[in-house]
Amino acid sequence: MLAYRHLFHAGNFADVFKHAVIVQLAVLIGRKEKPFLYLDTHAGCGRYDLAHAWAQKNREFENGIARIFERNDCPAPIRPYLDAVHENNPDGKLRFYPGSPLLVCRSLRASDRMALTELNRDDCARLQSHFQSRRRVQIRNMDGYQALKAFLPPKERRGLILIDSSFDRAHEFRRLAEAVIAAHKRFATGVYAVWYPLVEPQAVRDFEQLIVESDLRKVLKLELSVHRGDWQQSLRGSAMLVINPPYGFDTSAAPMLHWLWQALSADAEGRYSIKWLVGE
Repeated sequence: MLAYRHLFHAGNFADVFKHAVIVQLAVLIGRKEKPFLYLDTHAGCGRYDLAHAWAQKNREFENGIARIFERNDCPAPIRPYLDAVHENNPDGKLRFYPGSPLLVCRSLRASDRMALTELNRDDCARLQSHFQSRRRVQIRNMDGYQALKAFLPPKERRGLILIDSSFDRAHEFRRLAEAVIAAHKRFATGVYAVWYPLVEPQAVRDFEQLIVESDLRKVLKLELSVHRGDWQQSLRGSAMLVINPPYGFDTSAAPMLHWLWQALSADAEGRYSIKWLVGE
């Protein structure tokens, strides 16, 4: 399992993939006039200093955000994500990597609402410091899976939910599947983005099978690997399930993943894929 303090991994290729996807989802959902809730169940500390000793230990950001930070040839769906990263580095030099709350809030409208939960008390306090002047933002020091019960269904009846567990505990895949299925029963029309690492192949297969065998429908699976399938030295790739993706997302996701794979893969190894895990 992975180290639970995200600063070790901030800005790596999995972050770039996950965050480009969630920002694009927020942009597409915001095209409809009605407001929505953005719920981030494992929100982290808000922003990560890549000069910190923890980030410098393995320098994972060098094979992630550093590879694309200065590029200007990205497809349009990735531009809002990169613009948000640049906004957090106004001098043009990559130093800070914003977490999902800061990335997504840039795409929200005044009528939209954010609910951010983080279990680590110190990280939650730092997260609050980034949103002191922002209205319509609720921040709670609580377990992310409990947040699904506390905040769903939202009063807006529209929602984007990011579930991004740290995978630092045993049986996390089963716990994740059970939480997603239960949340969907409470709020079946929400858009869910569920991130998971491509580790422990049997656990991944079992997790996906639980989703397939559930009552969930319209489940799109996105996968990005930057190393070959037998790579074991570090994380080779990650995936996201997008439940109830907004109209046009599957089309816009294709050029996103193709460009990210070319930019982030090691010597053109790895792969990317977009497929319906569960159809209508």
